[in-house]
Amino acid sequence: MFKVAVIGASGLLGRALVDELAQQADWQIVSTAFRRAGPHDVTLDIRDAQAVEQFVEREAPDAIVIAAAERRPDVCEHDPALAHALNVDAVRTLAAAARKRDAWVLSISTDYVFDGTHPPYRFDAQPSPINAYGHSKLDGERALTETTDLGCVLRLPLLYGPIVDWAESAVTSLVPAIAASASTSSNPKAAVMDAWAIRYPTFTPDVAFAIRQMLERHANGETIRGIVQWSGDEPMTKYEIALRLAEALQLEARLTPQHTPTDATPRPHNCHLDSSRLEELRIGRRTPFDTAITQVLAKFPWRGSDGSHSA
Repeated sequence: MFKVAVIGASGLLGRALVDELAQQADWQIVSTAFRRAGPHDVTLDIRDAQAVEQFVEREAPDAIVIAAAERRPDVCEHDPALAHALNVDAVRTLAAAARKRDAWVLSISTDYVFDGTHPPYRFDAQPSPINAYGHSKLDGERALTETTDLGCVLRLPLLYGPIVDWAESAVTSLVPAIAASASTSSNPKAAVMDAWAIRYPTFTPDVAFAIRQMLERHANGETIRGIVQWSGDEPMTKYEIALRLAEALQLEARLTPQHTPTDATPRPHNCHLDSSRLEELRIGRRTPFDTAITQVLAKFPWRGSDGSHSA
């Protein structure tokens, strides 16, 4: 029996990963969560080193996937201590506990370890983050590689997928403003959307599929180590994402492109990740954005002119 621990199973990526791994009949999955722990999750605060060590010793997984993180750039910028605790210290604690059990650790990182000036970025390109989030995730990568030889970092770009609320992904977070701009009220307000930063939206079920393939390799004695990257292959700005969302929602949205960066926290211009290391291993798949976002919206249908959702 191959046993996998998914850390952060209640999050956007964690849920997709648990759904994917649950299809493996001969695997045992143990999932952890903190604030949104469900009935089948182990409640675990990864900032509690003793609790983490006890969890790994008790469960004795063959592999650990760390999908828990502080991923909001603005939060990281204003609370670097929290970012460090979740994105660095917790990774080190989990990696140390895993090393004692000879468990493989896969830690999720980000394209924001790069400054976005010279894409595409290979897995071995020199990192140069420009915000606190990117710095914390780069420090987390180093914490993993310094702590265990049986580890791998998977860098990912902007994620979207099945959601529990619009704000869970920077893709679906655009829906309320899109809906409001399409309001039939007498004075609907146009939604201003970033048309400067180039992003590569990546579908969480596709990432989960790739991770499952990586876990299969470890189970078969073909462990992947070091740094790998996976990314969608459709470049688009938030403005272009919004146009495609509006089309999928069949809304006549009033959208205005903003061609200069306006975020309080600096964002890279284009951090396109080169996925060739996994592609050469025949790992991964890509669902076209329009197909995937239609699936997401079908499971979480739009309600009302303000983009609110009634379950």
